[in-house]
Amino acid sequence: MTSPAGSPDSPVSSSPSSSPSPVPTRARRPEWAGRNYLLLTAATVVTNLGTHGALIATTWAVFDSGGDAGDVGLVAMARFLPLVLFLLVGGAVADRLPRHRVMVAANALNCVSQAVFAALVLSGEARVWQMMVLTALCGTGQAFFNPAAEGMLLATVSGEQASKAFAVFRMAMHGASIGGAALGGALVAFVGPGWVLVVDAVAFAVAGGLRAFLDVKGVPERAPGGGLFSDLKEGWQEFVGRPWLWSIVAQFSVVVGLIGAVEAVYGPLVAREELGGARPWGFALAAYGVGTVAGAVLMTRWKPRRMLFVGTLGVFPIALPSAALAVPLPAIGLTAAMFVSGVAIEVFGVSWMTTMHQEIPEEKLSRVSAYDWFGSTALLPLTTALAGPAEGAFGRSGALWGAAALMVLVTALVLLVPDVRNLTRRPHGTTPPPTGKELPAVPGPRSADAERAVRGNG
Repeated sequence: MTSPAGSPDSPVSSSPSSSPSPVPTRARRPEWAGRNYLLLTAATVVTNLGTHGALIATTWAVFDSGGDAGDVGLVAMARFLPLVLFLLVGGAVADRLPRHRVMVAANALNCVSQAVFAALVLSGEARVWQMMVLTALCGTGQAFFNPAAEGMLLATVSGEQASKAFAVFRMAMHGASIGGAALGGALVAFVGPGWVLVVDAVAFAVAGGLRAFLDVKGVPERAPGGGLFSDLKEGWQEFVGRPWLWSIVAQFSVVVGLIGAVEAVYGPLVAREELGGARPWGFALAAYGVGTVAGAVLMTRWKPRRMLFVGTLGVFPIALPSAALAVPLPAIGLTAAMFVSGVAIEVFGVSWMTTMHQEIPEEKLSRVSAYDWFGSTALLPLTTALAGPAEGAFGRSGALWGAAALMVLVTALVLLVPDVRNLTRRPHGTTPPPTGKELPAVPGPRSADAERAVRGNG
């Protein structure tokens, strides 16, 4: 992976003094925390603070306009559909154009759409169809932003400390998400949803400004391709040629779809009818967020040699909340299950990003990321739509136990793929094997260089 120019890996030390006494030096910055990495992390913190508050504000804006739960679902669907429809195109565009420009343009679209949304809500004239159009524009912006952002981050980080950099990034991202949701909920109660949407629009403007300062002079120019469809085909070939990649994305199509149904439908229902209301469910969701931060902290120190194997093992505990709701456990048991699942998903998330960084060529990162995003979210509309019929057919407890069992089953099946079990962390600077021929990169006894690569900061 190429490190962007203008992103110094270490600070400039103080010049030597003529005096024999030592001269204080500036505090050292980690080698992996270059200028672009810091800008990307700061921008992500800003947008997550705004966006997670805006999600709460959007729901209350629909209710304040006279809408019901069905209208909330329509507005949510309007955001989700363009996200799925345009993800693959967004990935191809991000690998064809400078990624930072795609990110800034997407932030500008989100800023304008949220600003108009805020103005309508504050005026008291917002209608459900208008909210659907504006959230659809926001979803379209995210479809172009997500592959570009992931490709930019993966291409920015280099060296043996990549996994630590990804863990710190995710820790900051999840921390901002928790803070944004808490702050957004409080602001909706005190000043109303319109002003929270204003904050979100400003956050997109600030984040876009930060991303405009990304230094890409050192990123090699990409050779012109044969067109958009040719680029998509090349990304597809890269995707299907790696068994570890398509098998895990297929696994997460099921896992993410089931989590969506559990959290959007069954969780609130169980909390209302069995646990005493919305408060215990809110605590459980907060515990999940705290767990993600704790998992990211863990992964700043732990660098497992078989990344995908360890990451996939981390998916099994994600079934715990479904099982806890099926019993149902008391609120404290559900909260504990959500915390553990949050830790586990970060073990997978950091391992996954590190593997993508190691195995996927820089010029194809955004296209491959787009197929990842697309596959992982494709079943969400179906699973959430089937949640009600499944409850009617099997009972709520039966549907929840079925969801937990299916998560465990697809995760166990992925472990049958040899590349998932055997792909290993390689020393920095080694070349990935050809597509479709992933083999253990450090077979047998590890050399001193390989040991340093695996242990890192341990």
